[in-house]
Amino acid sequence: MRCCDQHLRRTEPAPGSSCNEPVTPAPRSRRNGWSARPTTQQLVSYFTYIYLVVVGFGIYIPLLPSPWDSLAYGHLGFFFVLHLVAHIAAVLIDPAEPIVRARNYASTLPTFDKSQHAHVILDLHCKICDIDVGPRAKHCKACNKCVTDFDHHCKYMNNCVGRRNYWFFFVAVVTAAIGMFLLLLIVLFIIVEHSLNPAILRTAPQFQDYFHTCMSCGTVLSVQSVPVCPGLNNLTWLVFLPLAPVHTSSAGLLVVSCFTFLLTLVFLVVVIHLLGFHIFLLSKKLTTYEYIMKKRQEEKDRDLELGEKQSRPTSAESSKTQPSVDVSVDCESPLPSQASQSSMEYQDERRELALRISMAMCAELKRLGSMTGAQWHEWYRNTSPSKDMTPGEDLSICDTGLKALGESLSWTGLQQVVVVDGEQSREKSAEAAPIIQQPLASSVLAVEQQLSMDTRSESALSQQ
Repeated sequence: MRCCDQHLRRTEPAPGSSCNEPVTPAPRSRRNGWSARPTTQQLVSYFTYIYLVVVGFGIYIPLLPSPWDSLAYGHLGFFFVLHLVAHIAAVLIDPAEPIVRARNYASTLPTFDKSQHAHVILDLHCKICDIDVGPRAKHCKACNKCVTDFDHHCKYMNNCVGRRNYWFFFVAVVTAAIGMFLLLLIVLFIIVEHSLNPAILRTAPQFQDYFHTCMSCGTVLSVQSVPVCPGLNNLTWLVFLPLAPVHTSSAGLLVVSCFTFLLTLVFLVVVIHLLGFHIFLLSKKLTTYEYIMKKRQEEKDRDLELGEKQSRPTSAESSKTQPSVDVSVDCESPLPSQASQSSMEYQDERRELALRISMAMCAELKRLGSMTGAQWHEWYRNTSPSKDMTPGEDLSICDTGLKALGESLSWTGLQQVVVVDGEQSREKSAEAAPIIQQPLASSVLAVEQQLSMDTRSESALSQQ
């Protein structure tokens, strides 16, 4: 009766059921380049190699005159075969660490957790492989294993390039560059001679046998006298000599030749660039991975330096943005709040501080200048270090001090009043503003020194 309790019209997965949940396969390591599904780049490299071998040894080399055809078979065949052997060796060799190679590749490996570890390899220990590695080893993400002296992961071989297979990879690149360069020269020679002198390309015996009876005009040809029918002109060609001669047209031969020339040229440029880069790395004793990390670090340092330069203005810019503070201040000049709007735009915090200090000094000097004789006498007695002077000497010193203070001050637009013995005398207003270069304490000290010198001179005159 339990069947009655089942919900037959259930439209959502049952609790605890994993049938509809995506299943992520456990990570495994690759043994070599053929352990996993081939990549697009790997398939492209295989098809390109097969195509160049077919057209090179089946179409173009048989059209070369003797003895160039024999030389082309020997040299081009040697480099193509050597490239194939080096490429297969680089794909089949496992460049992983010795401990990793000794393990069973069918076993799964733990997944790297970035929340627990910042790097896969830390202190020469791999968290995924759980082994100690060398200083130049790296855990390849695609192959999921630690590679000794890791250089890079080659997508055209679908395998990592490390210490064990680096030289096979290098030989494969060198032979590919030389082989494609020779094939490019052969195809270029075929295209040029096809337009200038096609008879040079028809020296193979198969042409004479095939055209013993001309297919175009029906003329019976003699191999000794007329090897090629004059009416044939340049319209009929034979390819895939000598084993399987196939009749083709002149246009078809030119189209295939131009396509092969462009394809070979593109791959040759890429391979030469790769070869030059690895020669440069060998001269610097670097791997591709080390070179990339070094460039990234240089870019980061350059960006940091550029950011610091942008955040910190140069001396010329700072001189433009921050005008120099003029300490020559008019005591009667208006406060910054009363200045015009244009001047306020160029004042900064330093200028405002200097103005406040100078205005305070000017106010103190005004107060000293407006003091009466009795006030000056009391101020001098309180501030003078000598307290043993007589009232007459004290009064004469005060008078001399007031005169010196009146002579030392010059104001712009100000009628200064100097009080001497209760009598007021008005001095002429000065045209220039006072230049204040010392704080108030030093100014007062200078006045006191001048008063003491005048006192000494008067006392000397009175004694005489």
